[in-house]
Amino acid sequence: MDPNILQNRRGTRYLMFDDAATIADIFALRCRTSPNAPAYREFDSASKEWTGVDWRDVGDRVARMREGFRREGLQPGDRVAVMLKNSINWVVADQGAFAQGLVTVPIFVDDRPENVAFILENADVKLIVIDGEEHWKRLKTVHAQLGTLQCILTVKPVNDADEPRLKLLAEWLPTEPGSFERPSVKGNDLATIVYTSGTTGKPKGVMLSHRNILSNVQSGLAVYDVFAEDIFLSFLPLSHMFERTADYYLNVVSGASMVFCRSIPQLAEDFRIVQPTIIFSVPRIYERFLAAINEQLKKSSPTKRKLFDFAVDVGWSRFEYQNGRGPWKPTFLLWPALKTLVADKLLARLGGKLRFAVAGGAALSPSVSKVFVGLGLQICQGYGMTEASPLLAVNLLDKNEPSSVGPAVPGVEIRVDENNVLHARGPNVMMGYWRNPDATRAVLSEDGWLNTGDQVRIDEQGFIHITGRIKEIIVLGNGEKVPPVDMEMAVQMDPLFEQVLVYGEAKPYLSAIVVLNDDEWGRVAAETKLDPRLDGEGKEKAEKFLVQRIGKQIKNFPGYALIRKVAVAREKWTIDNGMITPTLKLKRNVILQKYASAIDDMYKGHVL
Repeated sequence: MDPNILQNRRGTRYLMFDDAATIADIFALRCRTSPNAPAYREFDSASKEWTGVDWRDVGDRVARMREGFRREGLQPGDRVAVMLKNSINWVVADQGAFAQGLVTVPIFVDDRPENVAFILENADVKLIVIDGEEHWKRLKTVHAQLGTLQCILTVKPVNDADEPRLKLLAEWLPTEPGSFERPSVKGNDLATIVYTSGTTGKPKGVMLSHRNILSNVQSGLAVYDVFAEDIFLSFLPLSHMFERTADYYLNVVSGASMVFCRSIPQLAEDFRIVQPTIIFSVPRIYERFLAAINEQLKKSSPTKRKLFDFAVDVGWSRFEYQNGRGPWKPTFLLWPALKTLVADKLLARLGGKLRFAVAGGAALSPSVSKVFVGLGLQICQGYGMTEASPLLAVNLLDKNEPSSVGPAVPGVEIRVDENNVLHARGPNVMMGYWRNPDATRAVLSEDGWLNTGDQVRIDEQGFIHITGRIKEIIVLGNGEKVPPVDMEMAVQMDPLFEQVLVYGEAKPYLSAIVVLNDDEWGRVAAETKLDPRLDGEGKEKAEKFLVQRIGKQIKNFPGYALIRKVAVAREKWTIDNGMITPTLKLKRNVILQKYASAIDDMYKGHVL
């Protein structure tokens, strides 16, 4: 066997690497092993065409990027930030940094300037790569906090004569790769700092080593066959470890090609054009496609709707039978016809060539999963967290229980404590939080066990079922995590809001149920000419005002932590009416149950 090739338990062959390998080593090996194979493809807005690069091309661009970092004076261990949409440039910046032994800090492109400034300052970032004028205008509002930066690279031209650090990437890049001297970086050295929501509203920097990430890629490839002919469609932000590990780094190790989608609004069209064979996504994307299917069904005849329901039921029963959880049924004989008449036509919306899909980042609704599985698309729900690089567990194609997040992946140990909280240990578990030893000690034991904060039940087959959270953390439908208690405290600093409950678990955005201070609301309503009764024609206008008012109180939270809808409770929450505990903590489930109808209204018509 070729010494550069690893074979998984199913016989599929991948690049081989040991614990000392870095991501730069693996990328260079891929470029040497498959120089002429397609690597990445994206849409060129100038030519209006899809353009691609092979591994040799992207390797040459990475070498030039690495030489640019060297000429900039950046030394192994220095931090560089990448604030770009998913693109070939994102890969080149990331891999160029690794080739020079640098540490990459991914930044969400739509994050608030204040949060970006905090990350840049906290990580002592020396260089940042941004897209162009739009990003610079936002960063300029926090110019005083950008003191650590010595260079600001822009993909597109930016006109600002007052900022000498601005440099156009095309002009900054050397024309030649230069002589390469291998940096003294090993597998256990820091590769990236990924900032995630903290309990105080300020993000925490998760430190991940090269080995953390690469071991997680190995775990994924130990359970899924991925071939060089496979095509990934990348649409989740590369600032998230789910997309970065499962799509991007896995693509490097397996040799599959990756296509970067144009935008979320164009995602449906991109699916049809690209025809991916594997996708990794948060639940909101599956929900979006299901909503489109349901809209189409509403316009169809009753016969077509019944045929759709019948196809899903038959397909689901076949799936349960194949997984040993149900009996064989005579209706299975009808599946070939149902597949042609119903399933294939609907799955053509996703390109028609998907072999399987993986869902992670948040809980996938069983009802959504049932439809796609029933139509013949295996969706394997998984579970993880940034602190685990991120994968801890995932369902398998031949061992899939959609109500669970699957068994632990190879290489990961799990255990449950006396409170049924899941703890995990493995080579993928983070090094700790950047410059935050107290936060590190709170979740990571001396012998390497990571406290996930999630309560679980593990069944006899080893499937992990998430049952609750010890920590009050909301996981939105896109996988972002938000600390509701801290947000509620921030909102209540405004005397207008007497009590607040933030909601949004597995939802597309945050909402809030609020109890207003009667005297303050009367004064504010009079000043703003709003209807204090909060009903009738003035209700919508008043609620929009309250959303804006709340926004001012939570401006220091991450950019995705926006409260977009509000419902006003008519009575105060007291011990007597059972809404709060004797220690004045909110009884969340009781409040949510009481205001279930109002919550439904706040999400009516929204699947994203």
